[in-house]
Order: sequence, then C-alpha cells, then structure tokens
Amino acid sequence: MARERSANDATSIPPTDARRAVLWDMDGVLVDSADYHYAAWREALAREHYDLSYEAFRATFGQRNDTILRGIFGPDLAAAEVNRIANAKEARYRQLVREHGIAPLPGVLRWLQALRTAGWRQAVASAAPRANIDAILAAVGIGHYFDAITSGEDVTCGKPDPQVYLVSAQRVGALPARCVVVEDAPAGLEGARRAGMRCVGVTSTHAHLDADVVVASLSELDDDAFDRLIPR
Repeated sequence: MARERSANDATSIPPTDARRAVLWDMDGVLVDSADYHYAAWREALAREHYDLSYEAFRATFGQRNDTILRGIFGPDLAAAEVNRIANAKEARYRQLVREHGIAPLPGVLRWLQALRTAGWRQAVASAAPRANIDAILAAVGIGHYFDAITSGEDVTCGKPDPQVYLVSAQRVGALPARCVVVEDAPAGLEGARRAGMRCVGVTSTHAHLDADVVVASLSELDDDAFDRLIPR
C-alpha cells in the first residue's frame, strides 16, 4: 500500500534510536536532470541578456536560486527580481520534464524498494522548489516511497548548512546519528557531516567526493551497504 507522503511533510515525529532513515538529495542522485536545468537557466537568463556557460552552470548546480542569481547579478539583486527570474526558470524546467520525461538513475528503484522493505524511513531532502520535486516524483513514479519531503521552501539556509537534513530527520522521526544522506555534491556532503549523519557520495556530477562510501552509481553499492553504515 502506498504511503501518504504529505502527512509528515510539515510535522515532526518523536525520534527513536530504533528508527533508521535515508535522506535523499534529488538532482544527481535520484535522477539526472542537469540538462533540463541548464536549458531552463539559459533561456531564463538570455532574457536578462546574460549568456550562461555550461561550466558556470555546473559550478553552481545544486545551489539555491537566490544564491545563483545574486552570484551573477550582484548581492543587491532585489527579492522580487530573484523570484521573477527563478520562477520563469523553474516553470520552464517543469515543462521540459513533463514534455520529455525522465528516468531514475541506475540502482535507485532497487534501493528505494529494498530500504522500504527493510523498514527504513525515507525522505527527499533537496534545495529544489517543492513543485519541482513533485514533478520529478510524479514523472518517475516513486513518490510513494517517501515518508516526508523537505524542499527549498522549508528551510532558510541552503547547503552546506545542515538545516535541510535536520528538518528531514525530524519529519521522519529519526535521530541524526541514525540517518544516511545520499548526495552528489560536496556542499551537500559537508552539510550531512555537520548534521552528524553518515553519507553516501554518488559521483554523478562531481568526480571527487568526501563521504563514508563513494560510488559512481547506486547500482555499485553492496547489498548491506546501508546496514553497515547504520547497524540495527
């Protein structure tokens, strides 16, 4: 039976030592949507007379939109302008996802099912807007695996601040020391460490990662990889 993933999005469950959780980043971990993001950013920024190179895009991939835009146009860019440009970009991104579809990265479906069967709590912990997360989960058909979703709207500080992970842990009722974060970006892994969590690094977007376990693909993980990180 599918779980109601909205029930715990804005509430906390009392944590217990017995409860284990996996907190998933989305872009670069569950799916590879970098090309859609790049196309959407290029279109949105071209209307602002800014030509975004692929190298510049990759350097900021995974950051909050306000951080990206103020890095381009300066720290004094008004919030209304940030929202206007970012909203146009995200709307185009979701349109591309709907029009062209997207597939889960190798190993994702196997692990989502295996962890659910083994009793792990699971949450999405992403800087992405909630509408983007919902669009991806619907396109891939994996929303029922998650007990909670924490998006960029739910936190005030982006990665490497640990807030998104700590909020996610609260929502699934797991102590930070009983959580494993799956990430593809150095900032995300730094945030996981600052939260006191174990971490798996997937080198889909960055070649060199500092994590407890580093793999090129989730399909490479041993069957007991998560159990070794957080024993019962």
